[in-house]
Amino acid sequence: MSSLLLPRTAPPLLSAASPFLSPRVYIPPHVYRHPAAILLELCTSLKELHQFLPLIIKNGLYSEHFFQTKLVSLFSKFGSMADAAKVFDPIESKVDPLYHTLLKGYAHQSNLDGAFKLFARMRHDAVEPVVYNYTSLLKACADDFDSRRGKEIHAQLVLSGLSANLYAMTSLMNLYAKCGAVQDAYKVFERMPARDLVCWNTVIACFAQNGMPRRALDLVAGMQEERHKLDLVTVVSVLPAVADLGDLRIGRSIHAYVFRHGLDSYVNVATALLHMYAKCGAIGIARTIFDSMSSRTVVSWNSMIDAYAQNGDSEEALRLFQKMQYVGLKPSNVTVMGALHACADLGDIKRGQSVHEPVKQLGLDSDASVMNSLISMYCKCRRADLAAELFGKLRGKTLVSWNAMILGYAQNGFIMEAISLFGAMQEQNVRRDSFTLVSVITAVAELSLVTQAKWIHGVVIRACLDKDVYVMTALVDMYAKCGAIHTARKVFDMLGERHVTTWNAMIDGYGTHGFGKEAVQLFDEMCRGDIPPNDITFLCVISACSHSGLVEEGRSYFAIMKERYGLEPAMDHYGAMVDLLGRAGKLDEAWGFIQMMPVEPGINVYGAMLGACKIHKNVDLGEEAADKLFELEPSDGGYHVLLANMYVIAAMWEKVAKVRSLMQKKGIQKTPGCSSVDLRNEVHTFYSGSTSHPQSEKIYAYLSKLLERIKAAGYMPDTSSIHDVEDDLREQFLNTHSEMLAISFALMNTREGTTIHIRKNLRVCGDCHNATMFISLATKREIIVRDMHRFHHFKNGTCSCGGYW
Repeated sequence: MSSLLLPRTAPPLLSAASPFLSPRVYIPPHVYRHPAAILLELCTSLKELHQFLPLIIKNGLYSEHFFQTKLVSLFSKFGSMADAAKVFDPIESKVDPLYHTLLKGYAHQSNLDGAFKLFARMRHDAVEPVVYNYTSLLKACADDFDSRRGKEIHAQLVLSGLSANLYAMTSLMNLYAKCGAVQDAYKVFERMPARDLVCWNTVIACFAQNGMPRRALDLVAGMQEERHKLDLVTVVSVLPAVADLGDLRIGRSIHAYVFRHGLDSYVNVATALLHMYAKCGAIGIARTIFDSMSSRTVVSWNSMIDAYAQNGDSEEALRLFQKMQYVGLKPSNVTVMGALHACADLGDIKRGQSVHEPVKQLGLDSDASVMNSLISMYCKCRRADLAAELFGKLRGKTLVSWNAMILGYAQNGFIMEAISLFGAMQEQNVRRDSFTLVSVITAVAELSLVTQAKWIHGVVIRACLDKDVYVMTALVDMYAKCGAIHTARKVFDMLGERHVTTWNAMIDGYGTHGFGKEAVQLFDEMCRGDIPPNDITFLCVISACSHSGLVEEGRSYFAIMKERYGLEPAMDHYGAMVDLLGRAGKLDEAWGFIQMMPVEPGINVYGAMLGACKIHKNVDLGEEAADKLFELEPSDGGYHVLLANMYVIAAMWEKVAKVRSLMQKKGIQKTPGCSSVDLRNEVHTFYSGSTSHPQSEKIYAYLSKLLERIKAAGYMPDTSSIHDVEDDLREQFLNTHSEMLAISFALMNTREGTTIHIRKNLRVCGDCHNATMFISLATKREIIVRDMHRFHHFKNGTCSCGGYW
């Protein structure tokens, strides 16, 4: 201790002029010059403070106001409010700075209960609050998003005559801003008699951070009118607002201002600029700014990685992630989340696992946001099992965690698991939001059960989310996918607000149900309104035209897509056009269209061509399309089956055998066809020729009589697709197809007039399609069949597809 000498010229550590002490307090020179005082000034931890405490007591300094206040301050700083209170409570003659210091400690440690109790005690002990007492409490309320208590402090400020105090009102604005009470913050701002730059920056950030970017920009203009110049805080606050608006013109003008005033050298300004350019789609400019930065923070790297991930360049995002670690920067939770987003978009499970590996070493395994990103990544990489394992171990599950897992299950085909998890979520009283319900609705849509659709619609109404445009759009899509296209239209018509996705869902629903004319009418109505169609809209309407034989309309829409709306066709649009022409029998035109494409044709383009060749029995063009397909995707079994079926129709049995032999060598197996029907909340599934169902004998007996009825009405079985089987067995094979068994079971077990809903995992075969038309006529039933591509509404001997499927 003796070696620690305090210079004679050292200033007092806590002078009488300090805001922590009253001017009446006199500090003897020996107190602030004592070695214990300098030790307290150099103290860096709670452990050191406990070591210094005996020295203070031993030297009789514990009763000095200076040391009492300093101890309370340090215990508060190191988070030990219990120790701070132990120092404070026994003191008989407390000076005002002790109260102020302890109150500041409670506030900085976000101990609002302790802070407010002490504040009340101050009034009881006749200690007059000072401005920074109020500002400390306001900051604590803001950090805890407690607007109720913040409003209590607001009232105390008014009563204390401090409602015109610039510092206090700025703290109050910050509280309201953080709590999302934008209008309250603006009222405080408006009533201020004088405003400095800090006030303007606070209110601008308030609007920018609460989803009101246009108002934030208007305030910047007002700030300049009052002769205030933008500083780096203003720029950093307003650039995210520009990014939210996607207004590159304004962004460039702010960039010019930054350059003229020499603010571009600040790393946070450069980071905000690159973020703005990336959000405005100018990823190249963002990268130029990033590369030119003399120093980069983790936030700079995060912004650039996220920019590439959000703009679809996942490979570059992952390269930057690796480079960041190479230069010695430790990734943050935001960095890891950006890298996981990139892996998810690529569907790259190996790289996703490599990002997952160091999460524990980085101390991020308890970070809910990182774990949620991992769950989402595994789900998108088709490993819902690994995602579920993480979800099960996650202790601090947030609403985002539940939503990510429910959506992951839904997107990976685990429909019942998604619905079951939603039930568990409700049992645990976890608050559901619009995203939760959109995820569950997505699952129900895949299940394609009208009863479940009505159930989740009821949940939406009870949750008071029936005005939410995203939820209602999901309901429109769900009802369409459950075969209830007319209910989908009723929901669509009820909507007061519609997004482009809402229109797309309804147009696509009409298309998949074979109602091409209705889809075209709805598209034309959309074009007359305020919401312009996007690339998805055109894909939906061209596909609808394709499935209804509306060739001229489809051609017209493909043309105006670029001419009128400036939208470049993607590969899916080219595939839809080939499908449109091919289904209509214009095979030469379709093949010519492929040859004239400005980009290299993809799998879906040649797949559409092969499907059309099968329908119209054009083996030559079909073989050319198949050759291209096998070059692009040699292991896809679906196209091998399609080619084999084309040869079957053409009775080219040697080539059928050759394709099947090739499939066998490659280990490609044909997916077995199955059909299912929902009856009294139980799903019954049938495979071709299966006899495992408890009612099998009755089903086959009923089907036999039903076939006799429809033959009498004109049905002729098409046995041309069956080879190497005796003539009397060919028809028997056809009669045991899964959809025939499912339809028979449904007819046996439902009342007359009931609409029957059937789901099939493959495309409906021609003979079953023909038979079902006759069954609908003979039984006077509407039969709705959802196959892997579309819906067929069979009624009175006709089908909604009109033969285009």
